[in-house]
Amino acid sequence: MKPRITLAETPLPEGVTLTLQEHDGRKFLLIHGQQICGPATRAAEEELARLACAPFRPARQPKLFFVGLGLGHSIAAAAAELKQKRGTFIVAEPLAALPDWHRQHLPDSPLLTEPRIVLETDCGPAALLRHAGMLHAILLHLDASPTGPGKRPWVDDRRWVSAAYEALQAGGLLAIAGSRPLSNLTRRLQRSGFDVAEFTVPASPNAKKTRMLPIWLARKGRAAE
Repeated sequence: MKPRITLAETPLPEGVTLTLQEHDGRKFLLIHGQQICGPATRAAEEELARLACAPFRPARQPKLFFVGLGLGHSIAAAAAELKQKRGTFIVAEPLAALPDWHRQHLPDSPLLTEPRIVLETDCGPAALLRHAGMLHAILLHLDASPTGPGKRPWVDDRRWVSAAYEALQAGGLLAIAGSRPLSNLTRRLQRSGFDVAEFTVPASPNAKKTRMLPIWLARKGRAAE
């Protein structure tokens, strides 16, 4: 049996430790031994990116905002979907150690291969409002993305959801994936003005029987003519 190898660790502000591990060639981010990003989230992250990018393949300069770097799965999938050289992928990652881990331990990371990435350190409401009316899509995973105040997902913060709405262009998408259904999320997004569609994707696409994971696509009105 192949061992789990700890590649890096760093303390988080809330007093827990984030760990990067490798097992049988696969990488994981864990807190208290629980996977928050890795094989368990990869399928949903990649499908999230494909769904979020689909309406913007014709865009000349697509501009996407990623809440957190994670292991780069959603960013790599978005880069494969949107080939425009003048596109911009804003990656808001508050944890300074994580980009360093990508450079040291993840040779296939889009951070090393994708020149359209712009790293920022703030993923809160003020950061979104700096891009007011300019973003085509905002992508967030409820487990793999950084959390907001009180260690709660940013979508629980009404100010953040409102800022996301303001940051998007008309027709832009707030795209959210998670590991379990949230009964009140659709209603919360609708109250902020979004039109919301819900999808499910398999956690392991090649498995005969697998859990289905939720994805929410929240659209800001209609696309500009």
